[in-house]
Amino acid sequence: MSIEPIVMPKWGLAMQEGTLSKWNIAEGDKIARGQEIADIETTKIANAFESPVEGVVRRRVINEGDVVPVGALLAVVADKGVGDEEIDAYVTKFQESMAAAADNTVAAPEPQVVETAAGRIRYLKLGEGDGTPVVLIHGFGSDHAAWLFNHEALAEGRTVYALDLPGHGGSEKAVKDGSVAGLATAVVAFLDAVDIKKAHLAGHSLGGAIAAHIAATHPDRVASLSLVAPAGIAGTINQGFIDGFLGESRARKLRPVIELLVADPSMVTADMVEDVLKFKRLDGASEALTAIAAANFSGGKQNASLRDALAGAKVPVQVIVGESDQILPASGADGLPASVTVHRLAAVGHLPHMEKSAEVNRLVAAILRD
Repeated sequence: MSIEPIVMPKWGLAMQEGTLSKWNIAEGDKIARGQEIADIETTKIANAFESPVEGVVRRRVINEGDVVPVGALLAVVADKGVGDEEIDAYVTKFQESMAAAADNTVAAPEPQVVETAAGRIRYLKLGEGDGTPVVLIHGFGSDHAAWLFNHEALAEGRTVYALDLPGHGGSEKAVKDGSVAGLATAVVAFLDAVDIKKAHLAGHSLGGAIAAHIAATHPDRVASLSLVAPAGIAGTINQGFIDGFLGESRARKLRPVIELLVADPSMVTADMVEDVLKFKRLDGASEALTAIAAANFSGGKQNASLRDALAGAKVPVQVIVGESDQILPASGADGLPASVTVHRLAAVGHLPHMEKSAEVNRLVAAILRD
């Protein structure tokens, strides 16, 4: 009879600890793999934690409100035939082993910088193997850390790159052309600089439109497209979000703007809001964001339409949308070509890759056929 541990997950390389803010299960409950069993808050975001195992919850090891390091034992799952003494012994041994391993932690990989024809691009590279690489392209106002729930999960048997677009994160702030076409040219320049001949592209929001444009203009460089809440397939956008994101400089007023991104506003943490403010204060950041917004969104309309590009794509294409998206309407995925697989996630907003990361990871992994 086996005993299975449930531990504090590692969401992103920078995560060191998490707060178990709420248990959604009780001792004695039978749980399924993928069931949301707890709410966990990190310095980046609060999110539901899906069980990695199935079985009967025999012991909840920590209490609501406890802050514990990544890998700490949260709960124990075992058959009812396993005695309480065995559970006690397992918990004791696990915690002793974790304490001994704490002195042997390995430093997380750091982002790198490469000079490209489009300027300096910062990126984070994880994984290795013979599989075709994956390149993750974030959306407007974000950076490579937007993929913190996905990056490591996708890096099995292949290299996965998450980059900062020009004007974002640690990349060049001077933006020569902030349109979808201009930013797509910058991404292709990045592919050239790091010697990626062909890649699976996954893009979120504006990054989705960029990925689709690359597939249309450089089809030989793209193996598949996974477009998460993509721009370029609906004509409209929530201009109030764009204006608020650009204009608000105080946390109290910016927070309700950031909350528009998710179906459950409680996911937004104070640190998440502060991270946006810190980025906007960087030299050249606000000017870059303003230029990119002007090139792509005006008067509640999107300037780029990629529906024809998707119709002509010669590679597998999937679109993943949240049905509660308040930024780009989920109805934008209506009427896409039959060759495009559309996945609609209930009770999810504009950040499916964060709000339902496990499901998005499964969908993206399924399209990586080489």
